[in-house]
Amino acid sequence: MKRFRPILIALALAVVAAAGFIAFKMMQPPPDGLDVSRSKASQAGVFIVAVEPEAGSFEQGALHAWIATVTTPDGKPVENAGIAVDGGMPQHGHGLPTAPAMTAALGEGRYRIEGVKFNMGGWWVIRLTVTGEGKTDTVEFNLVV
Repeated sequence: MKRFRPILIALALAVVAAAGFIAFKMMQPPPDGLDVSRSKASQAGVFIVAVEPEAGSFEQGALHAWIATVTTPDGKPVENAGIAVDGGMPQHGHGLPTAPAMTAALGEGRYRIEGVKFNMGGWWVIRLTVTGEGKTDTVEFNLVV
């Protein structure tokens, strides 16, 4: 047993160091200059997308809905679009705690996304993949809760 003792000590130290590193990463503030705008062009510039909580605000830990407004770069509403939702906490390395989904087209390029939940404070990313007018593009929104 004595010959395994150094191995066990080294293993325990590695676990403590890894836990400390993870805790350090999780406690970091969001990056400086983080773009937290709620309206922006999609990655390839195919769409302009704006998001807002349907109720005007939201609480940490509660389920809530968001409204996404999708237009073309010249301001024309994109009707009959499909929107897939993904995201998570980049500094924590995990995804969303729920599976938000587009549940309704409200007209004029507006879509309801339900099932959004931010279960802890910090930097969150919401990624929308929009398919409309024969094109697909992605947009990411940074939120600090």
